Amino acid sequence: MPEFQTDFDPAYGRLVPVAAHIGRVTANNPSAFTFAGTNSYVAGRDGCFVVDPGPDDDAHLDALVAAIAGRPVEAVLLTHTHRDHTGLVRRLAALTGAPIVGGGPHRASRPLRDGEAHRLEAAGDTDLAFDRILSDGEQLTLGGLPVSVVATPGHCANHLAFAVGEDGVLFSGDHVMGWSTSIVAPPDGAMRDYMASLERLTARDDRLYLPGHGGVIAAPKPFVRGLIGHRRMRETAIVRRLADGD
Repeated sequence: MPEFQTDFDPAYGRLVPVAAHIGRVTANNPSAFTFAGTNSYVAGRDGCFVVDPGPDDDAHLDALVAAIAGRPVEAVLLTHTHRDHTGLVRRLAALTGAPIVGGGPHRASRPLRDGEAHRLEAAGDTDLAFDRILSDGEQLTLGGLPVSVVATPGHCANHLAFAVGEDGVLFSGDHVMGWSTSIVAPPDGAMRDYMASLERLTARDDRLYLPGHGGVIAAPKPFVRGLIGHRRMRETAIVRRLADGD
């Protein structure tokens, strides 16, 4: 089992340094789905970029503008298109002139099957237009930092993670979070994709993850292995109950 982290100070409205040239601003939108709130990140050495602007909230916008501190914003990166991550993106892009960049429009991972319900239909930002759509493995330079695109579908079909800098930092979005496992609800999500994306991360040598909710994950590889084991235990238990006739 992974050791989940529930002791997290969101420090609403403040920029919290979390890695070299990277600060976190947590939105005040706590819920059962968002934990203490959605994390936005402002990163860059020369100029900056913003990862996941968060919900459409005036106070959060003010906090992001303060964190940007007058620097040019070269891009607004989105890990995926659930509204708790994208609600503010249009206002921030209009205010800064930055392009909206990510994995493309919101889309289903797979068709619904008989008996399945679309549980997260209202969560998807289906009308968002992107200025640039990224592909797996694409290399960028933003805010004077190298950024590599790592496709991590599963929680959402267009979910991306971003490796930034040269010291093993990964923006993991909602694919890997320290406080809980990710929701994988079809048709937004697909468990096969989610498990494959977790396996993919175990082949990397990232030093820490900066997630969409909760605190920094400082030992990511064993944590991800724990997530994989946790899901496989759940699957085994379900299959056993089905075999018993439940």
